[in-house]
Amino acid sequence: MDAPGAVEYEPASVKELLAEMKDTAELLIDLSYSAVLLGSDDLAEEVLTLEERMDVLQLRARMSLLMASRSVDDAEQLAPVLGVVGAAEGISDAAGDIAAVVLEEIGLPDALRTALPDAVETLVRATVDADSEYAGRTLGDINLETETGVRVIAIRRGGDWLLNPDRGTRVEADDVVLLRGPDDGISTVYATATRTAYAPPEPEAAGIDDLDRAVDSIVLMKNMSELAVDLAYGSVLFDSEDVAAEVAELEAEVDALQSRFEAWTLRAAARVDDPVALRGLVRIGTSTEEISDAALDISEGVLRGIGAHPVVTEAVLESDEVIVRLTVDPGSELDGVTLGEREVKTETGTRVIAVRRPGEGDDDWVVSPGPATRLNGGDVLLAKGTRTGAERLAALVS
Repeated sequence: MDAPGAVEYEPASVKELLAEMKDTAELLIDLSYSAVLLGSDDLAEEVLTLEERMDVLQLRARMSLLMASRSVDDAEQLAPVLGVVGAAEGISDAAGDIAAVVLEEIGLPDALRTALPDAVETLVRATVDADSEYAGRTLGDINLETETGVRVIAIRRGGDWLLNPDRGTRVEADDVVLLRGPDDGISTVYATATRTAYAPPEPEAAGIDDLDRAVDSIVLMKNMSELAVDLAYGSVLFDSEDVAAEVAELEAEVDALQSRFEAWTLRAAARVDDPVALRGLVRIGTSTEEISDAALDISEGVLRGIGAHPVVTEAVLESDEVIVRLTVDPGSELDGVTLGEREVKTETGTRVIAVRRPGEGDDDWVVSPGPATRLNGGDVLLAKGTRTGAERLAALVS
């Protein structure tokens, strides 16, 4: 294995480094689980490439933060920022361990790949053909998200990653684009970009009935860990101890789930022909729990009353997928309807990750609301999505 290249200090914007680390960490979660779902060596290799990039980013961020600390007050304010840096790296390491399950062919039960589609939005990697109608055009000109529901979440050009492509970003021939969206849209966009037909993976039937509960627990752990990361950044952005407390609750629930997962896996190991083939399942369970630990690290400063450093809140605001807080106005389109009735996620492209209902005493938080969650005037929404999607959601609540 080649030794990593030297990293020397150079002046850099901590805000920009943190924003790129946040985008990279969230992309790594998507890529790693998608690599498992698809059994894709290509996606797993992209995870390891980005993990190396994250190693460099976290070193540069730590150097810049150390240079900025000149007093006790500085140290107190910057300590939680170091926690955010370490958390992003922790997510990166966990994603790398998940990807290694694919590359090292450690082995996974078919039941896991059967259960994951409900938890993973379709994500594919495509190389833009020189004859593609996308080549040489901007994303704004192509208008992919509006026309197909597919979003370009990252572009690799040569050895460089562009993790925050916007309407002005030009797509070039030989770009490697990562696409996320509904199956129909993915098929169309992939075919147009590569000039070859998209062949989705064939679903595999569950083969180990005894592992059903263990597999279901991993899917639940994944969803809860991702929600914890989203809420953690929300707690920092809005300096909310209530949201940070929800992160702590989620982390505790994931810990409890992992304990049950380990017990179910060990019991099942006695009933399968080759218990060694369950190593990949165990590794994914451990890595998923580490993602929830990282989420708690992000919100630790808020939980301990230190507050959020402005550089972190600015980095969250400038990242690829933004987190917004909006209040439902009485009489607005979302007053008195459920998220499912109004098809909020489909119409806006944003995901409501929490709802705060104002009460006489402590506010009541609904974490991870579903289609049946009814909104009322005065409710406060925390939502995550693109800036365009956030503007659409803002129009619905006002």
